[in-house]
Amino acid sequence: MHTKAFFKDIMDLYSMTDKALEAEIGVRLKTLRLRRNRTQRQVADAAAVSLNVIKALESGRGKLSSLIAVLRELEALDHLDQFLPVPEVSPLQLARHQGKKRQRATGIRGDKEPGGKPEW
Repeated sequence: MHTKAFFKDIMDLYSMTDKALEAEIGVRLKTLRLRRNRTQRQVADAAAVSLNVIKALESGRGKLSSLIAVLRELEALDHLDQFLPVPEVSPLQLARHQGKKRQRATGIRGDKEPGGKPEW
């Protein structure tokens, strides 16, 4: 993949509205189904969802759980690693936190009300 084209694609995604992105995901899901030469009914039956769920997903609507079921049936769950890769922890962070798993975000420090009292 050419680097310039890759970054252009990323920028185009960021310029899209949420609804446009939902529609794009639907188009890509439909394209994947067609490449696997499967009908909407076949995928729906195999994924144990209704035909209307498949139609909704392909039109940019639907639940995340339904999307996962369909990706599983289309043998495309591995695409989730590309979609949302597992965050890597640097050795420095690991040493700093001594293997402790992060429990909460720190937020922006210095956002206290006058007098040093928190908002809550």
